[in-house]
Amino acid sequence: MIECDREKIMQGKKSSPDSIDTDHLRRLTQIGVALSAEKDIDHLLEKILTEARVITRADGGTLYLMADNESELEFAFVQNESLGLNMSAAAGENIWPPVLLTNPDGSPNHANVSAHAVITGCLVNIADVYAAQKFNCEGPRVFDQKTGYRSQSMLVVPMRNHENDIIGVLQLVNATDPESGRVIPFSPGSEDLALSLASQAAVSLTNNLLIGQLENLLDAFIQTIAVAIDEKSPYTGGHVRRVADLTMNIAEKINVSHEGHFAQIHFSIDELKELRMAAWLHDIGKITTPDHVVDKSTKLEKVYDRIEEIKTRFEMLKRECQHTAEDAQKKADAQALRKAEREIRILDKECAFLVKLNCGSETVRDEMAERIRKIGRRKWRTSMKDLPLLTEDEIYNLSIPSGTLNDEEREIINNHAAVTQKMLSRLPFPRKLRRIAEYASAHHEKLDGSGYPSGLRGDQLPLQSRIIALADIFEALTAKDRPYKKGHTVGEALNIMEGMVREWHIDPDLFELFIQEKIYDEYTKTELTERESNSS
Repeated sequence: MIECDREKIMQGKKSSPDSIDTDHLRRLTQIGVALSAEKDIDHLLEKILTEARVITRADGGTLYLMADNESELEFAFVQNESLGLNMSAAAGENIWPPVLLTNPDGSPNHANVSAHAVITGCLVNIADVYAAQKFNCEGPRVFDQKTGYRSQSMLVVPMRNHENDIIGVLQLVNATDPESGRVIPFSPGSEDLALSLASQAAVSLTNNLLIGQLENLLDAFIQTIAVAIDEKSPYTGGHVRRVADLTMNIAEKINVSHEGHFAQIHFSIDELKELRMAAWLHDIGKITTPDHVVDKSTKLEKVYDRIEEIKTRFEMLKRECQHTAEDAQKKADAQALRKAEREIRILDKECAFLVKLNCGSETVRDEMAERIRKIGRRKWRTSMKDLPLLTEDEIYNLSIPSGTLNDEEREIINNHAAVTQKMLSRLPFPRKLRRIAEYASAHHEKLDGSGYPSGLRGDQLPLQSRIIALADIFEALTAKDRPYKKGHTVGEALNIMEGMVREWHIDPDLFELFIQEKIYDEYTKTELTERESNSS
């Protein structure tokens, strides 16, 4: 770094170490407290520039921040009291292009005053930008041409954080005399005040940016985990994202409700962040769930669908009957022929019956379970011995009353909620996110206490968990990408959920809001229609 020749850059002006009086020290302290308390990055940038202008009596100012590539300065904020200008880059107004720190040939860009301040780490004080010979001052001149303004005195201050890194530049324009209102050069006292404020501002800005970066990192990490969970199963890809989006749609409708049950309820920004993260993490426990259980598309599926083995056994039995029929035909034994042909038809019906039940789409009633056991008692012959047509495990799985999961597998699936609680409760979330584990793990609880993992009921269930639960149920009912069931239409899903309201499984007030605000309609347009078109 070039050694800072402060007197030369400031055109002969000397700085007094005693130039900051008691009032200014008090003011700097107040500014430091205010900057530290500001959490919104845009408000912080505005406050930094405003306070710098006020304390140095500058009419205008521009704030530049170091780009991520550290090769240029990016415009962040501009103010000008005379022109009534108060504008940020975040508003989409790129007043000036980035300030490059190097020339095309790779040499340092000392011609630009802001770039020079960064390169040297020195404060620059110019009495008149039009008389300056060391710097081109192109930016102020272009600004003057566009606006009719007359830039004169300029104070450029590098902003160093607590690690002594330069993170930006304060560029102040046209110091004014408090009595006459004339434009005057920036005084040595203004230099010291600006340096002190720039240091405070840099620390506050660094902390603010760091907090934002950490929040973004946490957010991205959470979403990455959710993607990993969805990727475990080719059938549930996007489930977590859809539930999170639907959860936030419901929460946003609650926030704008002016009448009804939710009129007095409003989620703060932090509470919305907490809810969104909980929704993204609601299925994190599935990371421990075996794939063959998550993706079990038929009752007999394990590593493969065992219905194919059963079909083979039926074919072997039919082959025996066909041999019998052929022998009877040769012997002209009509009775034996009819018996063999009838047996073949029975075998075809029994096989079709088991194949249909294996899909899991039908409810298995007691008489159907008895028929399965009766079929299972048939014998089929191997090269060694006779065996039952169905094993006990096959009978057990084919007799599953509803769906494709047996009791043990259902318990494994249900355990993901308890695992979610166990995993998330170990994470040291900050105070404003401290209830993420509670909200996420309770999305399978029911108002009547029949849910899991804790059997919570009624008021024990926070509103946030009820929202995630409703979103999860609607997404699951309408999903058309599950191997073990067909996706319901929106009308069918709402009818099922209406029954769940009557059974006190889901929150009736939330369901009423879901219907009245037609939240499902927006979801259908953005999610279901897109998925249907992709699958066609």
